[in-house]
Amino acid sequence: MEVFDLIIIGGGQSALACGYFLRRADLKYIILDDQQQGGGAWQHTWDSLTLFSPAEYSSLPGRMMPKSKNEFPSRQEVLDYLSAYQKRYDLSIQHGIKVTNVQKEGAIFTLTTNRGDYQSRAVISSTGTFQKPFIPDVPGNDLFKGEQLHSAHYKNADPFRNKTVLIVGAGNSGAQILSEVSKVTKTVWSCQNEPEFLPDDVDGRVLFDVASAKYHAMKEGKEFTASQYNVGNIVMVPTVKDARKRGVLKTRETFKAIYEEGVVWQDGIRQPFDVIIWCTGFGFATDHLKGLGVLKENGKIDCQGTKSADAAGLWLVGYGSFTGFASATLIGVGRSARQTVNEIIEYLKI
Repeated sequence: MEVFDLIIIGGGQSALACGYFLRRADLKYIILDDQQQGGGAWQHTWDSLTLFSPAEYSSLPGRMMPKSKNEFPSRQEVLDYLSAYQKRYDLSIQHGIKVTNVQKEGAIFTLTTNRGDYQSRAVISSTGTFQKPFIPDVPGNDLFKGEQLHSAHYKNADPFRNKTVLIVGAGNSGAQILSEVSKVTKTVWSCQNEPEFLPDDVDGRVLFDVASAKYHAMKEGKEFTASQYNVGNIVMVPTVKDARKRGVLKTRETFKAIYEEGVVWQDGIRQPFDVIIWCTGFGFATDHLKGLGVLKENGKIDCQGTKSADAAGLWLVGYGSFTGFASATLIGVGRSARQTVNEIIEYLKI
């Protein structure tokens, strides 16, 4: 069996960034992507989703994203950019290959896939979070007779016209989906904690600059505080500003149970709904790494930077803060990708 120097699992923006830095490395590598075409999770997001930053602040290393027709690039513009990026750099990607398990014997990893086994001396996992939507375990969840879906499966508001819709979750997806669905029907927004909104002039550019400042401050051993720029706060994109203008950015407390027709609020009052949309985030799509014995209960892996602390030869790129500041963003993943490729080159020399 052919043994690669490196296999990258996942074909989204993180894998593309790693591929860019591998172009000049004398390594035999391949990217295995379970999608049938390029674009990663962006293929499956809702129709109206946009980035939080202008195109010039949303680019992968080496190639600027073309300027958008609007303030922020649309879903389709991002997909077009990622597809063009893959073609421009002629990255070695095989689509339609799903990695189900990774094991290691000696210095060699064996990857089990839907198209047979692959082997390599090093592995980058870059599968992100989108394939692990999280829905909290609420009493009576299985009793509800209406429709339930996670934001990962939401496409647009049309199917919910004239239905009563409960939207759950205080993050950006909750605010944006509420903004859209509230235009066509009656909505209620339920949040465990009161949502925090960023100032109107703060978008992804500022959030990334704050992350960069924090990164450099920590490297120099300095303290850094930027509580007013919490990356978990809601960015006031145009659709959310419009919802505020229409007076629909109002929340209720979280509910204590679900019954057949709807939810039971904390005061015991029952309210019927036709649809519940869960905007409650994602876990880490790392189940394929179970065979290495490094997964924690929440799907995280102990890392030193992007390098696994417990499995030599394994790196993780693009999963969020535990794999590097802003590493789940288009512009932020470049730093993690460059560091990772440099470390792998050194590792394979030993």
